[in-house]
Amino acid sequence: MENISINNLIEFTRKSEVSKQTFVNNLKKDKQSENVSGGDYWISSLSTISNVFKTGESNLLDQKKEILQDEINASHVKTTKTMFQRNIDILHNFEDYDLVNIKPDVDFELHKKPDDKSLIIINGLPVQAIPHHVFSFPNGEIEEIGAVWFIAELEGFSQSELGMFTDIMWRYLNKHFSKDFVVNPYYCNAVDVMNGTEVSYTQLIKGEVPVLLEKTINEINAI
Repeated sequence: MENISINNLIEFTRKSEVSKQTFVNNLKKDKQSENVSGGDYWISSLSTISNVFKTGESNLLDQKKEILQDEINASHVKTTKTMFQRNIDILHNFEDYDLVNIKPDVDFELHKKPDDKSLIIINGLPVQAIPHHVFSFPNGEIEEIGAVWFIAELEGFSQSELGMFTDIMWRYLNKHFSKDFVVNPYYCNAVDVMNGTEVSYTQLIKGEVPVLLEKTINEINAI
């Protein structure tokens, strides 16, 4: 089975028992190269939100909205206009989002995320972990590390589904960064940019959000 995205796993959980068998068979045959954030469809809004997180410059939202509006005005293709408008809507909704929930209030350092380290093997299955940012920051005398992943889907995600993104990020941080940093579960967040909700790994630890990642993988393996 080729690389599996968290979106693949979520799609699997949403299917009926009959459809799950067909879905797994297709996973085994097809290469999974999709971007878990929805590919290029949401790139305009997600890349801008990612830059706002990195720079703290919220004016980037308005700048991108103006660019996308110009694209809408220049296009004669309905589907293209719809795509750009949906990205504008996301940027508009994100204006009220408080980054304090997911971003440390001290200076932080961004870390590289090599493609060859993006796969985490869980019970034999290679699952993609491609957060937007991995960042380290001081907490007293301790250097800690966290990550954030901005995610878009037209219908949005439930908290338990967001928890799957958070879970794979937690495993990713522990695998690649725990030798040099303490992984902070509070700053390991998946953010649904459609509705501005987020799930941290702390919520999984406390049992506030169900842990579904390994359970879902075990169900796939059993088919």
